[in-house]
Amino acid sequence: MAIQVSTEILEGSVLALLTREDYYGYAITREVQKSFPISESTMYPILRRLKKEGWLSTYDEAYEGRNRRYYKITDLGVEQLEQIKKNWQDLKDATDSILEGKNEE
Repeated sequence: MAIQVSTEILEGSVLALLTREDYYGYAITREVQKSFPISESTMYPILRRLKKEGWLSTYDEAYEGRNRRYYKITDLGVEQLEQIKKNWQDLKDATDSILEGKNEE
């Protein structure tokens, strides 16, 4: 994919993923990588920012003698996801209008 993915789209992707189930950090990265070419070093700052904003919460669970940090979407995160979806639709509509020549009068 040659077009750079915005931070808001990545945030929305994480929030949408977490509406289905809780994930630990590396699993979130793997899931998002199925759609976008991102690295772990890109994902962890996003997760920290989403948590700082109150859109995610975390909890730890033991796994093979270690703790895994799981991320869970909050009610604020669900609200933010709806706003991101609206923003995305507005951007998509505007872009489609230009690219498909619907903007001409």
